[in-house]
Amino acid sequence: MVIVQTEPIDPSLLLHDFTKRAGGAGAIVSFTGLVRPGEACPGNEAALVTALELQAYPGFTEKVMAGIVDEAQARFAIRDAMVAHRYGRIGPTDPIIFVATAAHHRRDAFLAADYLMDQFKTRAPFWKKEHAPDGARWIEPRAQDHQDLARWG
Repeated sequence: MVIVQTEPIDPSLLLHDFTKRAGGAGAIVSFTGLVRPGEACPGNEAALVTALELQAYPGFTEKVMAGIVDEAQARFAIRDAMVAHRYGRIGPTDPIIFVATAAHHRRDAFLAADYLMDQFKTRAPFWKKEHAPDGARWIEPRAQDHQDLARWG
């Protein structure tokens, strides 16, 4: 299940619902990504990020992300996966993404969640803009994000 929404994400509610749905799993792994609070803008360390703005095309973005989930299910022995990703203007410390995976064994659940995050970070069609007191700027995936993606082959 993939959800792309403008409404705030409630990780505890999503995890509760996913856990009920994943009956028979021996392991559930969840990850919640937050907008980093007050991070310095690269190249202008004096300016702190006050918000992150994400643009997406609902329908298309969900379709691409669902394809990535399908890849994870084919690659790892997971029973189920759930992803919720927010777009719009999001403030520091607010949840931006929730990923949960369920498997018979913990290793597959952990690996699948890690795989999904690395894939989403660079392949999910979101356009990101950081807002700071001195203005806004579009951001791209970092070199580390591409290295993380490359380790999956």
